[in-house]
Amino acid sequence: MKNLIIPILILSLLTACKKNPEKPVPNVIDSMAQAKEKNLEAEAEKKKTNVAAIKKTNDDILLALKNKDYKAFASFIHPEKGISFSMYGFVDPGEGTHFSKADFEKNLPTKTLFTWGAMDGSGDPYKATINEYLTKWVFSKDFTASQYSLNKFLREGNSLNNLQKIYPGKDFTENYIKGAEKNADMDWKTLRFVFEEFEGKQYLIAVVNDQWTI
Repeated sequence: MKNLIIPILILSLLTACKKNPEKPVPNVIDSMAQAKEKNLEAEAEKKKTNVAAIKKTNDDILLALKNKDYKAFASFIHPEKGISFSMYGFVDPGEGTHFSKADFEKNLPTKTLFTWGAMDGSGDPYKATINEYLTKWVFSKDFTASQYSLNKFLREGNSLNNLQKIYPGKDFTENYIKGAEKNADMDWKTLRFVFEEFEGKQYLIAVVNDQWTI
């Protein structure tokens, strides 16, 4: 009798398995691949939007500087991190000038002199008001007619360019003006803006000028 029971149980189990086949398991690999592809598409679209936003912000800042509309310029300063200025391509956080947005706006109309760095060659401190510095140094040429690039250096001088080390991973623009042939192109200049996104908008965190140095 016992010998009969065991085969019957086995037969019953096999029959039950045939009546209730296992449901197909979802293809996890395909699902992950689809999710990854969607993420890549979303990132690409965001990057495309950022590229357009940065270009527009860059051009708006240049126009504000050309028109000497420094109140409009101040509106692009990062609300929390403020803005830093560097006279040359080598960014020295201990030497350059940094302002919070509020301090920049407060000192803009004043005659207060700030030390912006040291002059190449002589090493003399360069002192000027905010208005004078923006007019005479930052926008010393009409950069609205310059060559534009995003996250790429079009021209570098003979001094160390450490922008990407000081601002790792940040988007930056370069506005480059070629020098004159009669001066052997030694009078070229470039104006760089470093950006950081805040609440969906691109803001300035640094302004870096560069030119040929001794």
